[in-house]
Amino acid sequence: MKQMLMQTVVAVALLCSSSPAGADATDEENAAELRRITQELFDALAPGNAAVWDRYLDDRFVHMDENGVVRNKAEFLKEVTPLPPGLVGRIEIDRFDVTFHGNTVIVAYEMQEYLEYFGQSLRTRFRSLDTWLWTADGWRLIGAHLAAVLKDPPAISLSPETLSEYEGDYSLTPEIKTTIRSQNGGLIAQRDGRTDVTYSAEIRDMFFAPGQPRSRRIFTRDANGKVDGFVDRREGEDIRWAKSAALLPGGR
Repeated sequence: MKQMLMQTVVAVALLCSSSPAGADATDEENAAELRRITQELFDALAPGNAAVWDRYLDDRFVHMDENGVVRNKAEFLKEVTPLPPGLVGRIEIDRFDVTFHGNTVIVAYEMQEYLEYFGQSLRTRFRSLDTWLWTADGWRLIGAHLAAVLKDPPAISLSPETLSEYEGDYSLTPEIKTTIRSQNGGLIAQRDGRTDVTYSAEIRDMFFAPGQPRSRRIFTRDANGKVDGFVDRREGEDIRWAKSAALLPGGR
């Protein structure tokens, strides 16, 4: 009996020493283990291996995706299905920053998605903020917030004649005005007390400021096709500006 007990103690000790995760491991070892697990989770997405995610997700897991949709564990696992025919993809973890708070760990990291979509290559970058908890069963993921890293759309070239249609003074209120002029194939917006902003064309009548992919400046036209104002659009909400000449009798 004593010999069996000793053998059991030795076996448990060997098992614990073979896994450098948890309370007895260094921060560096825990960080490396969490990175390994995280990559294992993403490697399971393309084949739709939900069992891997089920293994590491805490029953109280909460996930918010890049579209703002919140799911619990059961709802999330239903989404882990194989990529459909015609799609081939993988995800690689890039930077991985770990902060320890007792038996809880906050991980902020970036990942690069490589997707072949019916022969066309798509490259999307994401950031995630994950919360891990050390439990009797090992590391368990209890929360994740995913966000897409936005980038500027491709710019197109518009003729000088088309760009000149947008030139003029625009008013938000009688006191707040901006002047738009064309320059170097794009538009320059000048507003009192603010730095000039350069805009590039995405399509005709729609412009973006490089480095600000969440916003668009969309020019509007009257029934005769003349530019009569623009809207600054962000997350589907519009701030409307009127072209000053259009406010005057006979200004058109």
